[in-house]
Amino acid sequence: MRVLPLWLEPLSRLVDAGGIVLVIIAGVAALLFSLALERVLFFRLTYRRARRRLITRWTARLDHHSWSALTLREVWTRELIARLRRPLPWLKLLVALCPLLGLLGTVTGMITVFDSLALSDTGQARAMADGVARATLPTLAGMAVAVVGLLFTSRLEQIIRREDQRLHDRLARAVEKSHA
Repeated sequence: MRVLPLWLEPLSRLVDAGGIVLVIIAGVAALLFSLALERVLFFRLTYRRARRRLITRWTARLDHHSWSALTLREVWTRELIARLRRPLPWLKLLVALCPLLGLLGTVTGMITVFDSLALSDTGQARAMADGVARATLPTLAGMAVAVVGLLFTSRLEQIIRREDQRLHDRLARAVEKSHA
């Protein structure tokens, strides 16, 4: 009997409970939530400083009303908002992947259940119920991760829309204050 290191025991229980697909879902969830944490830190630390620098750079300009100045302002704001929006496609991809991985885990689990029932030649209802419960665990996990990821992604999109509008407003107010 091989004994696993203590730090690998939860992973072993996870594989026993729902199969290797559940471990993959856990990995996707870890990646999804690490991207979410990175976005929160980016917004709190880097984005706010970059926004302040942009406003300072814009107010330092002498020309604020010509077509070229307004175009430059639009380019600068789009670049900053694009930096905020950068990982959004990856987050959406990971959210969409989770239920599909859960379904894959359920299908492979059900195949295992039916295969073991065919080999045992007995119609044990308890064994089948246990196998079905294990087989549906990846779907539950995939859906749970997807729902939480979807909530974060939609909240991030809302923040990006709000920040886009606020950035334009702040740039306009900064020019008004500098001329007053």
